[in-house]
Amino acid sequence: MLTGRFSAKWYRSTIYNALILGLCNLLAPGIWNAMNSLGAGGARKPYLVNASNALTFSLMVLTCYFSSVLVRYIGIKWTLIIGTTGYAPYAAGLYTNNRFGTEWLVLLGAALCGLSAGVFWTSEAAIALSYPEPYNQGRFLGLWLTFRVGGQILGGAINLGINAKRDEAGSVSYTVYLIFIALQALGPFAGLLLNRPEQVEREDGVPVRLQITESPLVELKETAKLFFSKNFLLIVPLISQAVYSEAVTFTYQSLWFTVRVRALGSFLSGIVALLAGNLLGAFLDYTRLKLHTRARWAFFVIFGLQGAWWIWATILVTDFRKTQPTYDWVDPGFGRGFALFLFLIIGFQIQYLYLCVGSSV
Repeated sequence: MLTGRFSAKWYRSTIYNALILGLCNLLAPGIWNAMNSLGAGGARKPYLVNASNALTFSLMVLTCYFSSVLVRYIGIKWTLIIGTTGYAPYAAGLYTNNRFGTEWLVLLGAALCGLSAGVFWTSEAAIALSYPEPYNQGRFLGLWLTFRVGGQILGGAINLGINAKRDEAGSVSYTVYLIFIALQALGPFAGLLLNRPEQVEREDGVPVRLQITESPLVELKETAKLFFSKNFLLIVPLISQAVYSEAVTFTYQSLWFTVRVRALGSFLSGIVALLAGNLLGAFLDYTRLKLHTRARWAFFVIFGLQGAWWIWATILVTDFRKTQPTYDWVDPGFGRGFALFLFLIIGFQIQYLYLCVGSSV
């Protein structure tokens, strides 16, 4: 067994690789989240974007399942790079729809995004869990996830800066999409900076072993077993309602608020997600309470609040369907509607984190 600490070159260290992985996260799903949190992807109405999101996530399930085959033949680094390539075409589809009314490119971009995003999420999770030393894993994960939310905050700031004077309903400025396309197109180039597993130098001297030696058929069979395992099936209802709420949240935002309020929501959603996630993480790490006590309290608080927010949402939307408002931030009644949007964002974030932590224990 290796003991002690070894001197690692900066550009081969696990922290360097955490920064590169985080940068890929910022440029790909981080910016995608900024677009999505505009409501309807920034479009006037949510229906086309809802259909494209359904297509994206359906294809993500498929590519997640087959990602191990890709890793076996081209390695984890190139799998990650391929995973970053589909985000820019989706932003391009939203741009052409916003400016020229083109719909087919939105659906094509959504399909390409789904095919690559499943590969991206699988490969980045494998890197985040395999590259760092045990005592650096928390810092590695923190940097990685901070960059992802940072991309959403950066994109939200761009949205708000460009659309701050638009106090009417409608779609966002197409300039937003041009900036997002440029940022997301940098994702594959950022991936090129990542070290291959055998190049990583860990401080504990242990080499990173991240390769698949089994045949593709064996890998697919083992993955299928996980899908039908008892522990996974038990959390499927929790996953389903958590992810379902995300689609409802951004449809709600696009239907009842002005363009600049939607841009404000895009910006603030990243901030509240970051704060809520860190508060939950701090509570779950509070070792003065037993693990099962922390887990139970977190479960009842998270899902109790989620139930309360859904009741609030039902009451508000029932009223909105009668009055058909388009709230701006200077209008009476804006606060109660916009606060609900932020609470739903918090609900999604803390459920996502809770389920991720729970599945790794």
